[in-house]
Parts: sequence; structure tokens; C-alpha cells
Amino acid sequence: MNEGRYFATIVAGLGCMGMSGMYGPADETESVATIHAALDGGIALLDTGDFYGMGHNELLVARAVAGRDRDSYALSVKFGAQRGPDGSWLGHDARPAAVKTAAAYSLTRLGTDHIDIYRPARLDAGVPIEETVGAIAELVEAGYVRAIGLSEVGAETIRRAAAVHPISDLQIEYSLLSRGIERAILPTCRELGIAITAYGVLSRGLLSDSFTPGAAPQPGDIRGRFPRFAQEHATHNARLVDALRALAARRDATVAQLAIAWVRSRGDDVIPLIGARRRDQLAEALTGLQLSLSTEEIEEIEAAAPAAAVRGERYGAPQMADLDSER
Repeated sequence: MNEGRYFATIVAGLGCMGMSGMYGPADETESVATIHAALDGGIALLDTGDFYGMGHNELLVARAVAGRDRDSYALSVKFGAQRGPDGSWLGHDARPAAVKTAAAYSLTRLGTDHIDIYRPARLDAGVPIEETVGAIAELVEAGYVRAIGLSEVGAETIRRAAAVHPISDLQIEYSLLSRGIERAILPTCRELGIAITAYGVLSRGLLSDSFTPGAAPQPGDIRGRFPRFAQEHATHNARLVDALRALAARRDATVAQLAIAWVRSRGDDVIPLIGARRRDQLAEALTGLQLSLSTEEIEEIEAAAPAAAVRGERYGAPQMADLDSER
């Protein structure tokens, strides 16, 4: 089986997390319409997680794809994050029994007989990655899963996982303002033939015209906990966005489109996940996917927003300490 087959022709995926309250209230009817527009617009990869809205997101995706040819799209599902009834984060569980239990529930909520790409959302420090991947490999053998992915893990973990079973892709944050994977993780993936599905390509809205320094986040918007949006960093980061806006204007583009085009320029093995939850956001992103950058333009973009120029980590301290990819 060609583990990377899902990425041979896919140029982007739709990240559905924001449709289940992670960035504040979302309109369910508009969310479904956005998924329809994405599929009709050529985006064939839908990314979800069983903990997004405590199952709500999977049910939403199932509603959106109902009646469509199952071979016309791929479902990428994350599991393992534990949440309480109040939405609190309780840790991770990637034990073999938990892997299979989570898959059973996801298959039911999604209304499908298989998941195309199944991955632990984070490394469970209490469970060897070999055991987690081994359990997913058994699901592959049984036909419930087509390919195994990883999320936010470092080079050593990637190698250990790939020694157990071929890995299709690594899902990890990668944008103009989050380029840490270029040191060791991206080279390791390329050595092993593992694709990158890049989330946070707009740095959660920082790289967009909607970013307003110091604006209070909506209730339920997780960006209220992210250092890059904190008052002490927001003004500096806004200046980076302004510099990019001037470059984008030369191409009659938006900052978001420029940021998406930059990620697309990283290589055919880097697949941006577009986090649109409205059709207007999706339309803007689709235009960005078509924007081709010259070598000179890429150099100008990287000079305007150097890799280390952003202030604030991409997550708060407790979450950063929990990321295998940051070790």
C-alpha cells in the first residue's frame, strides 16, 4: 500500500476544528456549507478530531459529507486528548485499548466504515509510541484505518514510529511565524518520505486582515490563552503583519493569501490545512492557494517576517512543555 497516496494530488486540506467552538461561536449551517464549498472547490482532505466539541465536529463532518462518494474525499482524524464535561483539558490517552475504543466511536460518529488517516493528537508520555502505532497498525490490518499519521512529535519519535509501520504524514504547525520544524523535523520527514500537513498557516488569524492588536477575544476563543495575542506582544506582531500587507498589496492579495502561498511554496510534500469556517474565508484561502511566488518574492517575505521575529510562543507554557515537537 502506498501510504502517501492521499497526498499525491492533494494541494490543501480543510481543518474543521474552528467549526466546533474552539475560536468562539460558529454557525453550524454555514460550517456545513463551507465543507460543501471546499469539497466542490477541489479540497479533498477533511481534518477533524474526536475531542473537537467532544464529538460535535465529527458529527458535523458526517452531516456535511452525507450522500457523497466516499472515495471522493479523505478523512484525517486525531484522537487521544481527554476532556471534561466543562471542556477542560485532562491529558492524553494513547494506550492500545484506548486507541481502538476511540476509533470505534469515531467510525460511528462519522458514519463511515473506515478512517483514511488516523493519528494521536499528541504524544502520550506514558505510552511508548511503538505501542500506539502498533495498535493503529492493527486497525489498518483490519480495514478500519487506511494510513497512520502523527501530530506534533519530534524527529526521534518520528523515526521510532516509522520503524513500526509506514507513516503517511506529520501534522504540525508550520507558517511564516512558526518555522521550528525546518531545523530537524522537516528534514527527517523528507528523508523518510513522510508528508507534512501544516496547520496554523495563518498563525491562528495573526497573519490576516482580521487581526486587531489588543482586541478582546470572543467567549470560548482559545486565542485568549496564546502568548502571541497577549497585549505585551500584539503591537510588535502587528508591525510584522503590516510589513507583509505592503508586500501582499503588490500582488493584489491579502496577508492571508500571501501566508498561504508561502506555505505552498515549501514543497509538494507540504499540505496546508485551511482553517476556514465560513465560505468567504474559504474563498480567500482558495485564491491564496493559486498564488505563485517568485524566488525574489519569497526572499522579501522572509525578510519582512524573519523566522525568529515573532514575539510570544505559539502556545502557553504548559502546552509548550507538553509538545514532543518542542523538545
